[in-house]
Amino acid sequence: MKQLTITNIKRPGSDGLESVTVENGVITGWNLPHQGDVIDGRGGTVAPAFIEPHAHLREPGQTQKEDLASGLAAAAAGGYGTVVSMPNTSPVVDDPATVRALIEKADGLGLARLRPAAALTRGQNGEHLAELAYLREAGAVMFTDDGRTSEDARVLRLGLEYAHSLGMVVSVHAEDASLRAGGVMNEGPVSEALGLPGNPAAAEAARVARDLEIVAQTGARLHVQHLSTARALELVRGAKARGLPVTCEVCPHHLLLTDEALRSFDALYKVAPPLRTQKDADALLSGLLDGTVDCLATDHAPHTRAEKERDLLEAPFGIAYIEIAFPLMWTHFGERLGLGRLLDLMTAAPAHVLGWPAPTLEPGSPADLVVLDLDTGREVNPAGFLSKAKFSPWAGETLRGWPTLTVVGGRVAFRR
Repeated sequence: MKQLTITNIKRPGSDGLESVTVENGVITGWNLPHQGDVIDGRGGTVAPAFIEPHAHLREPGQTQKEDLASGLAAAAAGGYGTVVSMPNTSPVVDDPATVRALIEKADGLGLARLRPAAALTRGQNGEHLAELAYLREAGAVMFTDDGRTSEDARVLRLGLEYAHSLGMVVSVHAEDASLRAGGVMNEGPVSEALGLPGNPAAAEAARVARDLEIVAQTGARLHVQHLSTARALELVRGAKARGLPVTCEVCPHHLLLTDEALRSFDALYKVAPPLRTQKDADALLSGLLDGTVDCLATDHAPHTRAEKERDLLEAPFGIAYIEIAFPLMWTHFGERLGLGRLLDLMTAAPAHVLGWPAPTLEPGSPADLVVLDLDTGREVNPAGFLSKAKFSPWAGETLRGWPTLTVVGGRVAFRR
């Protein structure tokens, strides 16, 4: 593999400009004589490439929404070096051959690296466990029935125990389906004013409470996806204080948007779990600050424009913005969180959730790097997204913190 040197870059916490050289997929050293191809980092800040623990890339079977090429290109544009894809595709990713095929195809694209999650149960039907050991052997890095809730507590218990024996984590969409019912937005004053069926905060909290009891019984690792409510966060905080092996993630859209956005009747804001109240958003930010929230995830969930233009009762749930996640967080919360904490939430923290070594910039480390322009404002233009979902709640907003270069395995995956 060719050598690559990136010049005129800053390491976090340092004011001086430096250069880094990579070869054969690893960082070989800092401030060496320039070797191989040379890229000018233009004064940007370098960090380990981000890790996305929760994205929907829609392949196989739903490639009109997204495919590996578009999704992994969008991820690389967002500064991500590794993406964990969810298994709720068509067919469901519940067999080893599909896992291997996805990894092989993604490896040939030269974009962000794909690490598929596999279904916890066959067909994600919640009834019978998938062949977890074989899925792990094929390359699956997480087990989840994301997109569906785990209604049978005994099946979840068995899955947690089996996954634990394999050294794997189970992640859950924590929502009681009977309480959620047909809710299309947060249940509260706004849903009542609009006359729309609501999804109560209790649906998330009740399921988190149940799942934490199963964790207490089994001692197995559980990861709670896209936490959205103050009450559920309080339950996780209490579980951590008891020493339970539970982690959780929060998505930027649950920090930045509230159910007030649904007054527009625009299905762009229809997500699962739904946008909650400002009180919930404030609690989630506090959880990021005090360490209760382990990592950030986007839950990148692209749909076609035609699907999202349906009315709120019929449109699918989901929002797609993997290529602007860091700029959103840096622009809106960079001052509160600080650069170090924000980078940790998108690198070492998701690695910890997945049981991987924390990425570093030290010589000998994998050459997964992102260069960030922390200062220059740039307008969000969804027409220029590499994702197939070329629409956004933040269209036209000026953000800072844009990735200008993403290197994955020593290879340039994106250059702005």
